[in-house]
Order: sequence, then structure tokens, then C-alpha cells
Amino acid sequence: MANLGLQLYTVRDHLEKDFEGTLRKVAELGYKGVEFAGYYGRTPGQVSEILKETGLTVIGAHTSYDRLRNALEEEIAFNKAIGNRYLIFPFLAEDERDRWPEVIEDLKAIGKRCTAAGLGLLYHNHEFELTETLDGQPVLDAIYERVAPELLQVELDSCWVTYAGFDPLAYIAKYSGRIPLLHLKDIVKKEDGSAETVELGRGIVDIKAIADAAAADGVQWIIVEQDYCAGDSLDSIAVSMEWIKGYVQEGGKINV
Repeated sequence: MANLGLQLYTVRDHLEKDFEGTLRKVAELGYKGVEFAGYYGRTPGQVSEILKETGLTVIGAHTSYDRLRNALEEEIAFNKAIGNRYLIFPFLAEDERDRWPEVIEDLKAIGKRCTAAGLGLLYHNHEFELTETLDGQPVLDAIYERVAPELLQVELDSCWVTYAGFDPLAYIAKYSGRIPLLHLKDIVKKEDGSAETVELGRGIVDIKAIADAAAADGVQWIIVEQDYCAGDSLDSIAVSMEWIKGYVQEGGKINV
């Protein structure tokens, strides 16, 4: 059975104002773990203290490409101090997407250093890794083909796989056993074809089928994320939690 987490980027507006209070509210809503995207000036001791108080598990940390390249030892030390097992490559800026072979070599080197320190490195996708190609295959597949599983695992963002026109269930099956973390999010398409993230159950993504497949495959954490919220972000994650609870009541294999 998969555990349920939240990518804290979703509630970044609240974290900026009240880091500890926001984590308390996340825990009160029923989320079991959190994935960080910054620590808002807190020390490892302060982060550990609020995690202990709330009972939240640290799932992973989205860590910028720059920090992974240029401050990896600091990131490793910080994350080991708070009990985190996974560093996650979150996004590649558009102006760097013409150098995928170099990025792949960097992932190999970063993965080796993480593995030596007892941490895992994961790659989190958007749609462009599937719509852009390298040597005739989607970049995402080229990354995972060229970097060994022991150096790089998968954090599959199932929503962006869907938006790119690919089948997230096929990707869960393709990388079975290599996906400890999966992002679950929903979108609607605007008139111009762009995506707008919405609360779970309010969009076009087949989130039930994705959650079923992820749990069946042994994914450790299903992580709710909403990149942008039209209303209050805490209200949005509460609405998504209600969908999760309904899914569990119908037999869904998520621990809430």
C-alpha cells in the first residue's frame, strides 16, 4: 500500500508566511509525508523539530540543478540531517535543453556521489522530456537508458506524461521497480491548449487508474501536487484530500 504525501511547492505562498504553521495544517489534513522544495531559511534542526512535532515523514527534496552541480555536499549533509533519503532533480530550464548529453553525464556523476552518501537521486519530469527527443527517442527514455538504475531512479509526474500525449500507465509498467515516488495531479486544458492544474478529480487526468497502477507496482509514496492554485492553496489540498479519501473508501490502496 502506498503512502500519501504532498509536494510543498503547492503551498509555497503559505510557507513563506508561516513555515511551521503550514506544516501543521498539512498534517492535520491527513497527509503522511512531505516533499520539500526549499526550507525557507530553516536549519536542519528546525526542520527536524517540526517534522517530529507533526509526525510528518520527509519523502524527498526537489533540489535545483545548480545546487546539485555546485553545492551537492551541502545538500547531502542537510538532507541526511533531517532524515531525507531522496534528492530529486526537479526541472531543467529551457535555455539548457540543447545540452542533454551533458545533463545526462552530470546525472551520472551526481548519482554516484549521492549513492556513496547513502542517498538516492531521482529525476522529476515535465512534458518537455517526452515531446523533445534525443537520438530518436523521448529524452526521458534516453535519460533512464543511459543512467543506470542504481544511480538514478524515477519520480514520475503522471499528469505531465498525460499532457504530453503519452500513457502514464505504460510508463509505470515500463519503469516498474524503479519508481519509488509518483506525482499525482490533475489538469484542465485551456482554450489555447495549455494546462491549468486543478484539484484532484476536477480535471481530465485518469488519476484513479494511475493511483491503482502505482499502488499495484509498489510505489512507496503517491505525492499530491498542484503547481498553481486558482484559490487558496490550503483549500486546494483539502479538496484533493477529499478525493483521496473517497478513492480509499472505494478500495484504493493508499494509506491515509
